[in-house]
This record gives sequence, structure tokens and C-alpha cells, in this order.
Amino acid sequence: MRTRVLTTPSALPLRRLLTVSRPALWINTVGTLVTGVWLTGRLYTLDPGVLALLLYLTLPFNLLIYGLNDLSDREEDARSSRKGGWQGARLTVAEGGPLLTMTLALNLPALVGLAVLLPPAASLLLAVSAVLFAAYSLPPLRLKGRPFLDGLSNVAYALPLALPALALGTPVPWWPLLALMAYSVGKHAFDAAQDIPADREAGTHTVATVLGVRGTARYALTWFAVAGALLLPVSVLTALALWLTCGGMALALLRDPTPERAARLYPLSIVTPWIVGAVAGVGLVYLLARGLWTGL
Repeated sequence: MRTRVLTTPSALPLRRLLTVSRPALWINTVGTLVTGVWLTGRLYTLDPGVLALLLYLTLPFNLLIYGLNDLSDREEDARSSRKGGWQGARLTVAEGGPLLTMTLALNLPALVGLAVLLPPAASLLLAVSAVLFAAYSLPPLRLKGRPFLDGLSNVAYALPLALPALALGTPVPWWPLLALMAYSVGKHAFDAAQDIPADREAGTHTVATVLGVRGTARYALTWFAVAGALLLPVSVLTALALWLTCGGMALALLRDPTPERAARLYPLSIVTPWIVGAVAGVGLVYLLARGLWTGL
């Protein structure tokens, strides 16, 4: 009788890495950077630092965000019905070591290289974003388990918006940056509402487990209202788009405050960056093409 020996893989295939990195959510990094480029007044740029950033904010940076998160949340994810597909991987114990190794191998050299290509301010901001994402998932801080700090740390999603300005020496787009920070805090809370049962069972304390579904919907709605207000000086149309989509889904959750309703609304939450970004992008490209964009 032969004994079957289980071995730990030394590396994960590219397809598995892509699943962990959640390509459906790359809009949150790549799209934010591209918008930041447009806000500098350039529809495109051949600046080596910006192009390197664009490449880095695809698979490597999203592995840093979601790979570390999946490693830390393996127990919660095993209880979550939405994991195991496009909404996030369900990792096996054997995949943990190789995933951590490959995440570090793709990120650490890239961050060092970008520090050489980019001005110090841009390098520092990118490092802050990376540290916030790591601190969200990993001990000893593990901000995911610290209610309210968990959502506030998600301002890291907004920081790539300022990177092109710092790389190209143009003014930082403060109003859009602050609006995106507020949106990121609200979206984090809204998305966490569906995970309340799994997080409570695992003993993970989040802003959603503390506030409950109804309170979380109100909390998210407040941040979405602030985000829209911060966009008003830049684009009334974009502010309205954010209020209608994000505010609308928060109100829908308020009418039926259950984790199941939050899970049904989650696909809308996924596409809100595409909707609001499309509205903002069309208007901005029009102004740039006509030479009417004067900056912020």
C-alpha cells in the first residue's frame, strides 16, 4: 500500500495569484492612478516613474492588499459564502507560505526600484499606502480588528490619486483626494456589513460588528454624503453621481438592514467606482481635450 505524501508548493501559478489579487477590484488602484494623471492636466504621460507605478499597481500591489488580507482572514473566509471566487480566494493552509513569499518577492524589490525612479514625496506616499494596507491585515496592529480604525485606514485606497502630481511636480488635487478618502471609509463600512455573522463567529471586531447593519448603513451614508460634498467644488455632476449610486445603496440597506441584503447589494458597491469614475472621467477628458481644464 502506497502512502500519499502531501507537499507544500514552492510557488503558486499565475492564475491563482490573479484570483487572490481580485482583478475586478484593480480599478481601485489603477483607475485611481490614471485619474490622478488626468488631474495633472495630461491625458497621458511617458514619464518612467508614472509608467512604472501603473505597472506596479496591477498584480503586485493588489497582492499586497488582498493576499495579506486572505492570509490573515483564512478562518473567517472559510465561513464566508462569498469567498472562493471573484470576490476573494479561499486559501488552503499549504498555500499560505508560498503566497507570502511571492507577495514579498513582487513588492519589496518594486518598492525599492520605484524609490529610485520617483521623487522622495511620491515614494514616501506610496510607502505610507503600502504600510497602511499591511497594517490592516497583519499583527501586531491588524487594524481590521480595531473598529473604526479599520475603515479609516482604508484612506490608503485614495493615496494613489496624488502620486502622479507628486511624480510630475504639479499641484496635489486636494478636493478629489479628500473626497476619495471619505468615499473609501464609507465603502469599507458598507462592504463589511455582509460579513457581520462570519466576523462575529470568528471573534473579529469591526466597525460593522460594533454598529450592526442599520448603524453601519447610516455610518456609510454619512461618509458618502461628505464625499459628495467635497466633490462639489470640482464637479457637481460627479458629486450627484456619487450621491445617487453610493447614497442610494446605503439607503436601500437602511430599508432592509440585514447581512443578506448587504450581500445582494455588494455587486453594486463593486461597480460604484466604475460608475462615478466614468462620469468624472468623461467630463474631465472633455475639458482637457478642449483646453478648458485649469487644474484645481
